[in-house]
Amino acid sequence: MAHKQEKKIQKKIISFLKRNKFSQHPREIKKSLGISKKYVEHFENALMYLIQSGQISKDSDGVKITTSAGSKIIVGELRITRGGFGFVREPNSKIDVFINRDHLNTAFNRDIVEVKLYAQRRGKNQEGFVTKIVERKRTQFVGTFHQTKYYGFMVPDDSKVYRDFFIPKENQKNVKDGQKVLVSLENWDTDHLNPEGKIIEIIGFPGEPGVDIASVAYSFSLAIKFPKNVEAEAQGTKKDFDKSEIKNRLDLRHQDIFTIDPPDAKDFDDAISLEKLKNGNYRLGVHIADVSYYVSRDSIIDKEAYKRATSVYLVDRVIPMLPESLSNQLCSLQPEEDKLTYSCLMEVTVEGEVVDYDIQPTVINSKRRFSYEEVQYIVDEKTDDSFFSILSEMMKLSKILTQKRFKEGGIDFETPEVSILLDAQGFPVKIIRKERFDSHRLIEEFMLLANKTVATHIRKQIIKEKKFPFIYRIHEKPDEEKMKKFFEFLQALGVKFQPVKQVTSGYLQKLLQAIKGTKEEFVIEEVALRSMMKAEYSTNNIGHFGLGFKNYTHFTSPIRRYPDLIVHRFLKEYEKNGRTEKTEDKIKYLKKVCDKSNSMERIALEAERESIRQKQVEYISSKIGEEFQGVISGVMSFGIFVELMDTLVEGLVHIKNLDDDFYIYDEKTYTLVGRDTDRILRLGDEVRIRIAKVSPEEGKVDFALLS
Repeated sequence: MAHKQEKKIQKKIISFLKRNKFSQHPREIKKSLGISKKYVEHFENALMYLIQSGQISKDSDGVKITTSAGSKIIVGELRITRGGFGFVREPNSKIDVFINRDHLNTAFNRDIVEVKLYAQRRGKNQEGFVTKIVERKRTQFVGTFHQTKYYGFMVPDDSKVYRDFFIPKENQKNVKDGQKVLVSLENWDTDHLNPEGKIIEIIGFPGEPGVDIASVAYSFSLAIKFPKNVEAEAQGTKKDFDKSEIKNRLDLRHQDIFTIDPPDAKDFDDAISLEKLKNGNYRLGVHIADVSYYVSRDSIIDKEAYKRATSVYLVDRVIPMLPESLSNQLCSLQPEEDKLTYSCLMEVTVEGEVVDYDIQPTVINSKRRFSYEEVQYIVDEKTDDSFFSILSEMMKLSKILTQKRFKEGGIDFETPEVSILLDAQGFPVKIIRKERFDSHRLIEEFMLLANKTVATHIRKQIIKEKKFPFIYRIHEKPDEEKMKKFFEFLQALGVKFQPVKQVTSGYLQKLLQAIKGTKEEFVIEEVALRSMMKAEYSTNNIGHFGLGFKNYTHFTSPIRRYPDLIVHRFLKEYEKNGRTEKTEDKIKYLKKVCDKSNSMERIALEAERESIRQKQVEYISSKIGEEFQGVISGVMSFGIFVELMDTLVEGLVHIKNLDDDFYIYDEKTYTLVGRDTDRILRLGDEVRIRIAKVSPEEGKVDFALLS
């Protein structure tokens, strides 16, 4: 009832102000509207809402009120920080508009919002307030349920969700105090009250197997299960393809084709083959699961795949883009089974140049399923394995391709990763830093070459036929300001480099190669990576800066990436029909796919990182008091972050616990400098620490720095 009354009063206030040209004191408005004592609180709430929503605004003295017509309005995605305030980027601008926590007006992180800007104060950043929620990006939230004597509420796991949810009794199911729950947002019209929610799933008690990672998935709105109609359609898909389809394809079943994947892989997107030609060149085959044969556009499965856009790899599970009957069985390139594929067959010189190629639907029969470790062992130990010769040639070719790519400007970033082993209860018992083999590079180089060849093929058609809309994987040049700061950082470290007017990928690769093996290698690569733009999907081909490619797409993983599936469909369509009509409709559709895929890729990456981080924190909670070697991974005014070398667990040494000196923060050099001792704590320095405190619920780890 209260907020219905407030809405009535809001309308009356707006109406009154429109009739009066000059600013009015709240006391005068209240008197003119005849607000009785009974409704004074509603009047004040209504007034505050109108101010915060920007429909009316205060005068400079903060007493009188006037309508705020004429203020600039922008629409954009809200990004809320852990501190509780937010930013909205102005479209076609690099300016972020600051939103105070009091002016979020019921908006959550990543919501698309309408923002009205305040008049800009001299020397201050642009500031505004949310006037309208254009689109709710999230309507479901994960947290812990608590029951008091009078009411129930949910405390969100995500610190960026800044309000607890009130859960009415009729919306509580059979939940118990302390259980993790998934809650849907039912109502939140005014930030004077807490959002009202409804429990739609009880995940379980913290500590129960799988509850923590399921909570991560739900908190990122990732659907763990497929809808029943999607599963039904997948189960109804023919378990074997029509044998007459072989006539329409290049039959490669007789060739030595095989897969190389991690030992625990279940979905095999890609297989490879290699033969030496009489002219001395290689014929390299990259054979990709033909998902487009089984999943037609706008089918129930296709619509679900579009929504998911990517498979998500969490610590204890995979959330696949396609139902398992397709991803792990029907489409997966299992050994000794006839499988439909889409192949990119390339003639490659001994210098790594593609001089001819053929891209077409094929049928294969994989002769073997290798793991990366197995391939490395066979090649290194020169075993009598029947595939030794072909694997050795593949290794040789992959090294040629790597050298060629770096020579032509590709940047070599190798981000360290960990593998987490869990016991039956889901507790992390071991964290192993993943070892990167030449066999990993082999597959990587072959996939890169196939993707590049497919994109180049389409660009050739565009030159001939004018319009062939397509999806490209692009990577923009680094932002000039970020590069400027990166070079200032190098200067502060005393690293010698030759300044250039224009930064190319080749220049950066040479610079990073020059510091390989030095003490500063880790920190410089880390800062360089932060200075880069993020790769994304686009219909506008501007090239891939990081790889140094003019043309690049994603063709090699249609089981787990939606853009790859679309690339297959469009390749087939263009091959069959040539230049097609309704180009504008195609571009509009592909842009929609790119936007969705870019968004879901970011979410998947964040979810994967969060699932790893949670298990790392859980693992280190059993090591309190133990000592470890680490590297300073972040330097802030409030302390240093240290990443442990073996497990990559990151923790904070707070400035208050650096009690051997008074430290001064130097932002330009990423250092803390002791005032009396001149001790320098710098990004990239090796240090020894002790595990001091761990808070798994908050995801925080505190270290003590040892002298």
